[in-house]
Amino acid sequence: QVYLRESGGRLVQPGDSLRLSCTASGRTDSGYAMGWFRQAPGKGREFVASISWTEKTTEYADSVKGRFTIYKENDKNTGYLQMTSLKPEDTGFYFCAAAYHVSSAWAPSNGGTFDYWGQGTQVTVSS
Repeated sequence: QVYLRESGGRLVQPGDSLRLSCTASGRTDSGYAMGWFRQAPGKGREFVASISWTEKTTEYADSVKGRFTIYKENDKNTGYLQMTSLKPEDTGFYFCAAAYHVSSAWAPSNGGTFDYWGQGTQVTVSS
């Protein structure tokens, strides 16, 4: 069993930057790909970004390319989502997820690929 805990979400203004963290605990001896998803009120879950186990491959939703950066610190079992130039449409509940049974070089974007999910953290972008 793996447990994921997100942190860092809060209210920010448009144009601000924010970094979300996702710390894994439990059975973390194997490598895993990590992803970030978000869900806005009244909408479905949306892929945001992912990074492969080896950290050599990343994928981003078109809506966040050039503004968000995903990275991991495997020695700390922690992944991050650095968000810049935030927009009101970035508002939502952000979840991190871990995928264990995938190729080491693959950064999946399908939520069904991920094995474990965190509880989420709220990001609100508003003036």
